[in-house]
Amino acid sequence: MITPEEFRHYVAQVGEIDNIMIDVEKAEGIYVWDTSKKEYIDMLAGICVGNIGHRNKAVIDAIKEQMDKYMHVMVYGEFVQSPQYKYAKKLIDLLPKGLDQMFIVNSGSEAIEGAIKAAKLYTKRGEIISFRNSYHGSTTAAISMISDERFRKPFFPLLPDCKYIDFNNEDDLSKITEHTACVVSEIFPVGTGVTIPQNDFIQKLRSRCNKTGTMLILDEIQTGFGRTGKLFAFEHYEIVPDLLCIAKSMGGGMPIGAFIGSDVVMNSLNNHHPLIGHATTFGGHPLSCAAALAVLNVLLSENIIEEVEAKGEYLRSNLKHPNINKVEGAGLFNSLYLKKPELWKEALVSCFEEGIITGTHLFNSGALSLKPPLTITYEELDEAIRRILLALDKI
Repeated sequence: MITPEEFRHYVAQVGEIDNIMIDVEKAEGIYVWDTSKKEYIDMLAGICVGNIGHRNKAVIDAIKEQMDKYMHVMVYGEFVQSPQYKYAKKLIDLLPKGLDQMFIVNSGSEAIEGAIKAAKLYTKRGEIISFRNSYHGSTTAAISMISDERFRKPFFPLLPDCKYIDFNNEDDLSKITEHTACVVSEIFPVGTGVTIPQNDFIQKLRSRCNKTGTMLILDEIQTGFGRTGKLFAFEHYEIVPDLLCIAKSMGGGMPIGAFIGSDVVMNSLNNHHPLIGHATTFGGHPLSCAAALAVLNVLLSENIIEEVEAKGEYLRSNLKHPNINKVEGAGLFNSLYLKKPELWKEALVSCFEEGIITGTHLFNSGALSLKPPLTITYEELDEAIRRILLALDKI
């Protein structure tokens, strides 16, 4: 057994909370077990990575099959790789016109980076607009889009010409102008807890971008692949982004991301030299692409997405407790807001003690994140609800 102290000595960490550090032995379906055999229900799904559960057999089989053929070769245009082609064609055939070509990368942050570069190259503009209290990754460009200066200041100087507006504030849309290269947005912003668009805000955002010739980049890194009850969350609002960023659950546990746009926009990256456009050594890795295709096939063939909205409503309607202010979200993309936000650490630790893996939100610790695998059954939801309520009894 590796102690937390030993682990932290050799492996750099992004944060830590006393009494929470699972020494993982195994993960399967919605469950994680530690080395003492304690069982946890994963109500985070690896932060929306495990939409079809941990170690899905179809994903494992696809990885093994591809591994017997080849792994890394080259990704700068020298080779035709069937795992990339099969995946890109399968997904793009499901998407609306205008999302016609995919650039495959390694993570959500890199998808955001690539999309911003494509928008700048295509529009020949420099200004970037994002929403306050939003988070799109940890690279320099992504940090530049965080409105809270506490997070940005240690890394100054950052990208110039980054502006911030408020989600659901229609008046702020006027700040999107003919100087704006792109607006980067989530459909359901999650920085302070899951935020629901109001008064046709998403449609009005799309319309304003159309009017000013601004690229609308939608970050569906968490909400993609059925999380909210649609394959992608933008489908709830019948709009189409100029660039779609995906990652997390895309690979079923394997590292992969992508940004998708029209062939005209995506071709702006192709300047016959990767340093002028975008380049990534391991982007489109054949094992990750094989895994991603398996994930998509499972989602489509097993009708998993069709049950997500009902499961989400069941979860929200059954989480009633004196310590809960509200539970809000879309599908299985939810936040539990504590009546006393200052008790967030006690609530978080208590959940782990009861065998519930959850987390808080970057800009609102008083909201617990509830995003289980989409494959969770109603019986498993009942058990998760029972454990959460028991945990809240103890704070």
